[in-house]
Order: sequence, then structure tokens, then C-alpha cells
Amino acid sequence: MNAAEVIVGSLEKDGVQYIFGIPGGAIEPLNNALYTSTIKVIVTKLEQGAAFMADGYARVSGNVGVCCSTAGPGATNLITGTASSFADSIPVITLTGQVSTSLFGKGAVQEFSIQSFSIVSIFRQISKYSDIIINENKAGEMIAKARRLALSGRKGPVHLNLPADIMKRKVADEHHRKFSTAQVMGFDREAVKEAAKLLLSAKKPVIVAGWGTVLSRADIELLELAELMDIPVATSPKAKGILSESHPLSLGVLGFAGSPTAKEYIIKRDVDVMLAVGTSFNEWVTPGWDKKLLPTKSMIQIDIDCNEIGKNYYVNTGIAGDAKTVLRELIYELRRNNKRKKLRDDRCKDIQAIKESLKVNPKKLDKMPYHPERMIMDLAEAVPEETLYFVDSGNCMAWAIRYLNIERPYSFFVGLGFASMGFAVAASIGAKLAAGDKPVIALVGDGSFLMNGTEVATAVNYNIPVIWVVMNNSMFGMVHHGRKLAGIPEGITSSFKPVDFVKFAEGCGARGIRITKPGEINKEMMDEIISTGVPTVLDVIIDPEEVPPIHSRIATLEKLYT
Repeated sequence: MNAAEVIVGSLEKDGVQYIFGIPGGAIEPLNNALYTSTIKVIVTKLEQGAAFMADGYARVSGNVGVCCSTAGPGATNLITGTASSFADSIPVITLTGQVSTSLFGKGAVQEFSIQSFSIVSIFRQISKYSDIIINENKAGEMIAKARRLALSGRKGPVHLNLPADIMKRKVADEHHRKFSTAQVMGFDREAVKEAAKLLLSAKKPVIVAGWGTVLSRADIELLELAELMDIPVATSPKAKGILSESHPLSLGVLGFAGSPTAKEYIIKRDVDVMLAVGTSFNEWVTPGWDKKLLPTKSMIQIDIDCNEIGKNYYVNTGIAGDAKTVLRELIYELRRNNKRKKLRDDRCKDIQAIKESLKVNPKKLDKMPYHPERMIMDLAEAVPEETLYFVDSGNCMAWAIRYLNIERPYSFFVGLGFASMGFAVAASIGAKLAAGDKPVIALVGDGSFLMNGTEVATAVNYNIPVIWVVMNNSMFGMVHHGRKLAGIPEGITSSFKPVDFVKFAEGCGARGIRITKPGEINKEMMDEIISTGVPTVLDVIIDPEEVPPIHSRIATLEKLYT
């Protein structure tokens, strides 16, 4: 076997089913190895799309996503997607081709620099591990190490650079073996005991569940703890739905475009003990590091990454560890010592009273043009509960965070760590390959769709029935409305001429449907689209003047960036 076959064989044994990428001369040895493997290659339209698809696949499957490219520009096109995975702790293996070692420094076609090691250096800034294989006998060891690092501790992307001549060289069979993935599941028992005491003594506690709760698949533990101690739960925008938003103890999303109930309960009232699970308290969730978010008595923070504990707010008790493991131990400790009466009815009534006090008169959403809030409501009512939503950056994200009611954990995904426009357009394709029969909807703005919309042709090529819902208002909406709210002039214009996304979809071989008024997105239509199983683009003409709930973001910009 040669080194490329060792790498592919290792991925195959570890359950990798798909690799996303684009072919090229420097990666032909990998192509030859994939030709005889069971791994299916999804050839994308741009390498950035391949990185996002690998990311989407990893988010839904829980296994590593894998993407590949040729040397030079192919590799650099993977950078934004890899950086997005790094920011959101998504396990992706990125494989990039390289010219033969004998050509290093000679100026070969697509050689990245005169040393040929610069691409490795770049990926080291945006991944957990980046290296070049310069010894064929190390191929098996290095791909195993890469996978271990991607899936262990705080997960994230890894990168290997593959010189063409090294990939062709024969290696001994003993180097082709499967390596297990080691997980560190430890925790500080004394810190857990201290956290339990603080929660038992709390009069008005709250849980803020972040993305780390989602990554560790800790929905059952979160629900058990909340119900055991009758503690209201808010989530970060990325963790939306980790606790059903219809649960009596749910406060909804805290932070950007979040629930007014969460803001009222946590920021405007006196929470005495806060349990933060898997959240770094970044700008999106705080919002803008509002000091009023701090509890009056104690802050408890659980995170698998020690660097995140106490980074943005003072923490009384920090517990380093996997969210699922630590929550399980905390529940055990609380059950041993919990002798107080149940408070659930009181706290649920309190939450309900807040929701009632914040109710506003229903807007007239039947008017034309189509109101984005009404569009979100129509969509939510029209699709099955098990639908997975991939939501792009921009106004679409704000409308979705505020108005989509998520009932099931692991069904709402937004790439907020890096906030890359175009993420959901492509990531939804990889996600659908992992989602099986569950419908996958990409909710995107027209600006984001234009960045990676050619990947619709990729979905057509492999009959991957994603549904793209394009909120079409001929502008970069968050920039446009943000400027209007802040009184900023249009130097770099935020609007553009209208695009016909029905024709765009049909040109890619997909189905295109134009939506212009309330009620056109309905259960009958969505059932037909889902049952037909064809990649479909809904070109939804929305009211360009409606301002999404982005006011906290604008206030943060004015406060921190001036």
C-alpha cells in the first residue's frame, strides 16, 4: 500500500462515509486511493463549499467531516470554512495536496510559496493541528493523530498537507492500523460539591446553556438538572433548542435577537446564582458583555476548555470538564443533598407571568409585501417537527432566533463562532447526508446565497434534497438596517439589483418556486416538496423595510467599536 491508500484506509475504518472536495493535479494520489474505497466523494463547486459541507456533516453526524483540495488556491479556498469550524469547535479533517518534495522552492504550478510549508503555517492559526507528511511511513500515525485531536477535548478541525511524491511511496502494512480516540472525561469533584451547595442555597438561580452543551450531547442531563432543581434555563443563540423552547422552565435565547423573557429574567431582575454550561459569554450571548448579566451572589462556569472559565466574567466556582459528564455528577451530588420542597410551580408561574407582561398586540402580518416574521411563522407551521434548520449570518439569523420555536435539541444550527456568510448554503448539503429522512432547510439571505449558491448544483449532482429558503430583499440586510439605525452613510453600498433565484435554481438543475405573499408557504406545499425529494429553492420576496430584532447588536457596535 502507498501512503495515500493508508490515509484513505484509516478514514474508511473509522467510519468516514463522505469526503467533500475538488480534484487537482497535486492530490491525484488521494484520488487514486479513493477510487477503490467505499468512501463517496462529493465534488463541490468551490473548496469553501467543501469545507462548509464537511462542517455540516460533522455537526449532525457527530463523526468527523472530511474535505480535500489540491495545492495552492485550492488549499487557500478552504481557509474560511476551516476557520469557521475552529471557531465553533467542529471536528473536520482537512487534506490539502502539495507539489512533490523534489520541486520545493522551484516555483512549480500552485506551489504556495518558495518553502512550500507556508500553507501548514496558515492552517496552524485556524486549526487544532496542522502538519505536512514528509515520510510515507508516518502517514498512518499522522492521520490517526489528526483524527484523535479533532475528536478529543475541545473538538476542532485539523489539517494535513500531502506532497504528491510522498503519497505515492509504498509503506509497510503494519503502518495501516486503526487508532482509538481517547476522551478525557475527568472533573473536579470538590468543585462539583461547591457548585451543588451554591445551587441548593440559591433563591433565584438560572442556567445559561451554551454551545458546549450541544457539542457534548448533554440535553438529557440539562433537562434533568433543570427539573430536579426547578431552575429556569436560557440558551446562547448557538444552543437554541437544547431545551425545548415550549418547556415551562425555558426562558428562550439570551443575547442577540433573543427572547425578551430571558432578558427580563436574567438582566433586569436579581438572579443570585448562575450556572453557565459550555458558554464563553461572548458578544452574541451577553450582549456586548453587559455587566448587569452578572448574578448577585455566585457564578458557576462549566467548560471543557480551561481558558474559557472566567475569561469574560468573574467566576466563583469553575469546573473544567465535558458538560455531559460534569452535569451528570452535579445531578448525583444534588440528589444526595436536596431536601428542600419543590419550587417548580412557583418558578414556572413567575416565567409565565413575565411572558404575559411582555406580550404585545399582534402585528398585522397579512399585509404586503411579505413580512419576514410572518414568513418564519408560516415556515415553522408548514414543516415537520424533526426538521433541521441551518441558518446563515445576517437578518435571516435574527428573524430565526427570535421567532422560530425549536422543540427538539440538535435541530438548529448557526455558524456564529466566525459568522461566515454562505455557511448555511453549503453546510446544509453535508448535513442532509447525515440527517437521513429528516428534512433539512437552509434559511439564508440573498446576500449569503449569492456567495455559495452554486453549491445548489452540487446538491443536484448527487440528488441531495436540501430546501433553501432565500429571503430576497436585494441587500445585505443586517448592514443596511444597522446603518439606518445608527445613522451611518452608504459609502460601501449595501444594496444590489434584484436577482431571480427561481431562474438561478433552474439553471443549476434544481426546482425553483417564487413566494410573494403570506400563506403561500404552507403544509401542503412543503409536504409535496419534501416527498418529491428534489433540491428546491424558495425565492421569497420579503419586505425590505422591515427591521429585524438587531437593536442590541447595533447598541453593542456603538458602545464597543467607536
